[in-house]
Amino acid sequence: MLQPVRRSTWAPVGRTPVHDAWDRRDRLSVLSALTVSPQRRRVGLFFDAWGLNITAAEVLVMLRFLRRRFPGGYLLVLDRWQVHRSAVKRLLTRAAKVEVEWLPPYAPDLNPVEQVWQRGKHVDLPNFIPEHAEHLRLEVEHSIDAMSRQQPILRSFFAWAGLQL
Repeated sequence: MLQPVRRSTWAPVGRTPVHDAWDRRDRLSVLSALTVSPQRRRVGLFFDAWGLNITAAEVLVMLRFLRRRFPGGYLLVLDRWQVHRSAVKRLLTRAAKVEVEWLPPYAPDLNPVEQVWQRGKHVDLPNFIPEHAEHLRLEVEHSIDAMSRQQPILRSFFAWAGLQL
C-alpha cells in the first residue's frame, strides 16, 4: 500500500518529525524468489512487481521465468497461499523438471522470503512516503536490487528460518 510503515526516527531536540501522508488505496504487489545454487551455494534473489493484486496468472509468470532461468529443473518451496497452489497446478501440467514442496500451513517463520519483505519495509523503507505507485515501485525495486547483491544478507534470511545452506 502507499501508506508508510512508521518507525522511530531521530530528530533535533524539540523538533518532532512530521510526515504528511494521506489515505490512498493504490497498491503495489511484488513476488520474489530466493534461489540457492547447489554447486556454489550462492543465493540469488529474483522479483517482479505489479500494480494490482496478484493472481495465479502473475505467479505463473514468475514460475515460467524461473523455469527458463533454470532449464535443468529446480525444487520449488512455497507457502500454501491459494494463488500459489493454483499457479503450481498449471505449471506442473507443463513442466516435468520442477519438484514442489509445500511449507506447513501458517508457518511464515519457516519461509526465508518473508525476511525480504521485513527488511524492505522495516530497514530500507521505513517512514518512506511515496508520491504515487510508480515512485513506490522504483524504491522497492532499488531496495530488493541492493539486497540481491549482498550475499551475507541473503544467507541471513535462511539462517533466520533455521535452514542451513
